[in-house]
Amino acid sequence: MSGTTAPAWAKPLLIAGIVLAALNLRPAITSLGALLEEVRDGLGMSGSVAGLLTSVPSLCFAVFGVTAPRLARRFGPGAVVCAGMAAIASGLLIRPFAGGTAGFLAATALALMGIAVSNVLMPVIVKRWFPDRVGSMTGLYSMALALGTSLAAAVTVPLTDAVGGNWQSGLALWAALAAAAVLPWIPFVRDREPGPVAGRASGAGSRLPRQEAPQQRAGERDGAPKLRITRSPTAWALAVFFGLQATAAYITMGWMAQIFRDAGVPAGTAGVLLAVTMVMGVPLAFVIPRLASRLPSQGPIVVALGACGLAGYAGLYLAPAAGAWAWALLLGIANCAFPLALTMVGMRARSGAGVAQLSAFAQSTGYLISIPGPLLVGVLYQHSGGWGLPIALMAGLMIPQMLMGVLAGRDRTVEDEATVR
Repeated sequence: MSGTTAPAWAKPLLIAGIVLAALNLRPAITSLGALLEEVRDGLGMSGSVAGLLTSVPSLCFAVFGVTAPRLARRFGPGAVVCAGMAAIASGLLIRPFAGGTAGFLAATALALMGIAVSNVLMPVIVKRWFPDRVGSMTGLYSMALALGTSLAAAVTVPLTDAVGGNWQSGLALWAALAAAAVLPWIPFVRDREPGPVAGRASGAGSRLPRQEAPQQRAGERDGAPKLRITRSPTAWALAVFFGLQATAAYITMGWMAQIFRDAGVPAGTAGVLLAVTMVMGVPLAFVIPRLASRLPSQGPIVVALGACGLAGYAGLYLAPAAGAWAWALLLGIANCAFPLALTMVGMRARSGAGVAQLSAFAQSTGYLISIPGPLLVGVLYQHSGGWGLPIALMAGLMIPQMLMGVLAGRDRTVEDEATVR
């Protein structure tokens, strides 16, 4: 079954599958952030261990995401995504009742493994089945991802209250959405036709279509230069920028609701504030890449986003409850460094093969860089007894993020710096 010879029902069903899959790519993270206090109390979890828990997404995305193309070549992309949705459902159902911190972490990793492989393959499937509608389908997928992220943050606390205030039940409810996402993928499990998955993945979490392997090979035949990407200062700057923006994003998803709750904001409102921060990515993910692509240097956008982040962190430090809505909006704008980073990946290389190589390097390295941040926030919170030092760390990391973003945004390409002669 292929995109051109498939029966009439295949594409509508696949669209439903893509939307449902995208809705499930972040609730495992943001639903936990909304109930982190209850989970810590219920499991007797220290702040340091909670910080480890908020670092697990980056680790899983870096480790498991790179396996997705190989799995898709062997089993087919539909089968891998179907298995990914099943892993998410199983992990979300098991983790609240695992009986301890170790079991909770293991079940969370199972869910995140499913998210990681689906993260990588969703854009590939869009490119394969909808080659003439990549932009619109990617926009639909991106909006569904942002909607799932914000929805889980906003409604997890009310849903938990509706089922008697039991945090285990409140977290387990999200397994139902993942289980529903398995169903549309079942007809595509046997679809193993060769496709774009033969190319190297550009990293877990990417929301833009990846370069196809045939295109990459064609580029090599057409004389595209061989790159030693680690020789490129621009590639390193982009990797560090990607890692620092991912650090900020996962600290926000894991800890922001708790910061507001500790400041006296009701739990339900804190969840909505986190949802506001996440939903800012829906409109700005369309605006920022288009603006960035028209500028020779993306430095001004990097600085503007960083300034919003610094203002948001200053507000969290000085008046977390009084200006909560403003800080949530500012940090939501700052978190839109993610689509900017993906846009710069495409602009900092001339060839398709160069873009794929740069994307793989920047994202895999970036996710590894992002792992310690949420953990360090938990350690500082545990040992200082407040949010002053963690917020200072978040603000401090924004400075090198801005610097690296300006360097990565300069009008040059990795081929100019890393070509093997």
